[in-house]
Amino acid sequence: MILSVENAAFHYPNRRPLFENLSFELATPSVMSVLGANGAGKTTLLKCILGFEKWSQGSVLLDGADAAHMSSQRFWQRIAYVPQAKSAPFSYTVEETVLLGRSSRVALFGKPSVHDLEVAHRAIEFVGVQHLLHQSCSQLSGGQYQMVLIARALAAEPELLVMDEPESNLDFKNQLKVLSCIRDLRQRGVGCLINTHYPAHALEISDQALVMLPGQRFVFGKAEEVLTAETLTEAFGVEVTIFKTQLADGRIVSNVTAVSA
Repeated sequence: MILSVENAAFHYPNRRPLFENLSFELATPSVMSVLGANGAGKTTLLKCILGFEKWSQGSVLLDGADAAHMSSQRFWQRIAYVPQAKSAPFSYTVEETVLLGRSSRVALFGKPSVHDLEVAHRAIEFVGVQHLLHQSCSQLSGGQYQMVLIARALAAEPELLVMDEPESNLDFKNQLKVLSCIRDLRQRGVGCLINTHYPAHALEISDQALVMLPGQRFVFGKAEEVLTAETLTEAFGVEVTIFKTQLADGRIVSNVTAVSA
């Protein structure tokens, strides 16, 4: 699937635009990260793509078809949303929560089938929380609940996951679990569009990146070409240094450090 955002702009009434003339294209199963300072419009951009907010101008296309003219059911079969993990609003079990992800595949007033349950269980096993199957989500840690939300999205069998800061408020171990999950999804043919505050994470997992800059400007392109010290310094308003480290297993990872305000 090719997701295209064309000439997009958004502004709240009587306020300057958060962004304008924004265009990019993401072909699954690529991973694309969106970065920028607080207030730059990252989350709003994702909400507009998903239809939670309305563009001031612009459009979203899926394989050339305007998403605005697509049925809600069809849209949510192709794209799934992973919000930030906060406290679970209801005391559903992990199994029940993930099964909700099948809603776009189940007929109105229909009941989940054996196949739906099998798909939900495969998603639960993929993210590694099968041992929590019958536990209430209200009793889970932030990291556990984040993995459940990813499983719920995967239960829809989408082509693209849209993830809003999936590694925020998690400890190092759980952040690595989320990043590993995203890499595995790409291998399985599922793309990801991620809003993140971590440039090092974006460099590690992304094929493409969109950096939202001051003055309603942006830079889009290959991650290694866009996520430079100069661009990140401008985006975040601090002096940024990027250096690479070779691990014992031979992998080379990027480290991003803000050295001054």
